[in-house]
Amino acid sequence: MKRMVEFIVNGEAREMAVDGCRSLLDALRDDVGLTGTKKGCDVGDCGACTVLVDGEPVNACLILAVEAEGRSVETVEGLQPGVDRLHPLQDAFMRHGASQCGFCTPGILMMAKKLLDDNPSPTDEEIRFGLSGNICRCTGYTKIFDAIKSAAREMEAARP
Repeated sequence: MKRMVEFIVNGEAREMAVDGCRSLLDALRDDVGLTGTKKGCDVGDCGACTVLVDGEPVNACLILAVEAEGRSVETVEGLQPGVDRLHPLQDAFMRHGASQCGFCTPGILMMAKKLLDDNPSPTDEEIRFGLSGNICRCTGYTKIFDAIKSAAREMEAARP
């Protein structure tokens, strides 16, 4: 049975009819057309589907679309502040070669955003803890940590 759900995705109000058992991940990818959020394990183990719901990271594969009713959802597509600019995290990931296959990158970027929102100057240990729910099978994490630290410095320097 379908139910009407209204929520905000990347600052834009959305309304859609969804089955009660449809995951937020599937609704974002298939109904909204935002395919940046990846379906990895589909059981909440890998973090590839991490999005921010009301500013908190969640595995979109583990939350139902109906649970997003009246809430704000931010996906990796919402990071980019403009058509011709990248978020400092996105830019740093490119400059530091922090992704190889890129499948984990959207989820890691969203976790890193939350981490830097809460802690503008994290240590390696704080980054390790902050990303503990996100698995990367390619990079060995060193370049990811370097990119996050670089973005943190750039964001700190840009603050008034």
